[in-house]
Amino acid sequence: MTTAKDLFIIAMDPRPERSVGQGDLSLALAGAELIDLIDAGAVTVDEDRIVPGKPSAPQDGLLGEAAALLTRESPHERIEDWLWRRGRDLAASYQAALEEDGELTRKRSGRLSFGSERVEPVDTPARRAAAERWEEREPVLAALASAIGVEGGASDVEGGPSDEEPGLDDEAVTVVVTAVHDAVMELEAVRQRRTIENSAFANLWRGP
Repeated sequence: MTTAKDLFIIAMDPRPERSVGQGDLSLALAGAELIDLIDAGAVTVDEDRIVPGKPSAPQDGLLGEAAALLTRESPHERIEDWLWRRGRDLAASYQAALEEDGELTRKRSGRLSFGSERVEPVDTPARRAAAERWEEREPVLAALASAIGVEGGASDVEGGPSDEEPGLDDEAVTVVVTAVHDAVMELEAVRQRRTIENSAFANLWRGP
């Protein structure tokens, strides 16, 4: 599977400390797609801009969709802008695609038939491959997971955050991962600002 699909499966881990926001995950998925396109030679990175190569048609449907959305005219799109544009509701798209492929299943969270549903990975070869990549702490997957607050892998046998970030030996990939970190931090800042504004608004109506 693609890095984005592996990342989605890893983010589905049911442990509470690994709860990931849909917005954060969507940004990281857009970054994962870009990294896979870099690895495939479909794009290069010039400072902070995405420079498409020859048009390509990846076998993966969502990755192919990402390639088709690249801005081919100059000036080329900034990585940060791509993350926000491509990342809009991207987590929902990946969930739908993985459910369609039989990689995810819906289960009731309670004993009663009308209990709320949860989505969890199915034990498939693709899931096992993602888990193996994760346990080996493959640098790209680990770095993207870290950006959205998911820590672990073989270097974290006790279940706590690792003291060392995995090394990335590709400059373009490093630029993308850094942009994902920055975008996730920006999204969190927006959330905090809205929380403060909503609280102030509520206090205004509540009165002294």
